[in-house]
Amino acid sequence: MKKVASLWLATFGVGFAIISALLVWTLFTPAPYGDLTRIGRLSETQFGWRHDPPVLDPAHLRAVPLDQADILVLGDSFSMTYRWQASLVQAGYKVSTTYWGQVGYMCGDFTDWVRRQGFKGRMVIAESVERAFDERMRRSEQCSHMVERRLELKTEPFLGPLTQKPPPGLNWAAKLTTGPITWLNTRKAMRAQGDTQHGDETLVRLVPDGCKQFSHLACDRVPFFKEDIDNGPLTAQTFERMQRLTAANPSLDLLWMIIPNKTTVYLDPQHSSPFVDLLKAHPALGPDLFTWAQQARFATQDFYFPNDTHLSMLGQVSLGKAMLQEVRKRLD
Repeated sequence: MKKVASLWLATFGVGFAIISALLVWTLFTPAPYGDLTRIGRLSETQFGWRHDPPVLDPAHLRAVPLDQADILVLGDSFSMTYRWQASLVQAGYKVSTTYWGQVGYMCGDFTDWVRRQGFKGRMVIAESVERAFDERMRRSEQCSHMVERRLELKTEPFLGPLTQKPPPGLNWAAKLTTGPITWLNTRKAMRAQGDTQHGDETLVRLVPDGCKQFSHLACDRVPFFKEDIDNGPLTAQTFERMQRLTAANPSLDLLWMIIPNKTTVYLDPQHSSPFVDLLKAHPALGPDLFTWAQQARFATQDFYFPNDTHLSMLGQVSLGKAMLQEVRKRLD
């Protein structure tokens, strides 16, 4: 009986020691603040950005009600912080923002529908990240009627970005195994001679001249979103759908704003080259942000967040200046 009790106590002691070690390890593993480090369970110490975001006037980060707007932005997560739109607001334009998740797609009666919603302005900026744009164009052509629901637009940003790097602190919210898994994944990424995959969606890839373009400690290795590759490139057919949707809405000044994938910008500039070539040849449809991004990535360190799939707030400010030039060409 004493042997059984001793064995039980020894087993309990070993288990308690292991759990305690895991708890301490995880507590001192910084909580992720980037989408790619979070889903890939990678170290923010190695992959977290180190530049402070720009400080913007809060008055420029507010939208107006739809019936007061000169410009309606239909966007995705790249538009939800209102950071790039701040350049338009600062220049005196009245901007309202909705997003694809609210609208669905640009169906055949889009113009009539947006007027019924109360929009009296002239310009609609349709923003989409590259990896989602082809599906949005295909689905838009396939639907004839917009869903009849009232848009719930916000004067405040849909997403509030980090205004500074999170301060050090204990990671109480994480699962017990987060510490060792993060350490193992980061060790694998740092030791590999090529690309590594972490979870279903995060790739860590070597970037030529990475340390000229990113501020994080492991700056020659950068996390990327696997969907950038899996969703395929934009094509000539994508461009033709975009042209047809423009022609179907002649009373709107429809400005297309396609933001290249992070992978396209840093590793594969030719990914959607047939589409980009046509966009260059038809500048009235919208700016060529693909060529622009190739220059901006060296002009602005952390143009995209190293630990995320989105433009950084530095990149958003740069994007806003580029879009302001495009808007002025059409509205001034």
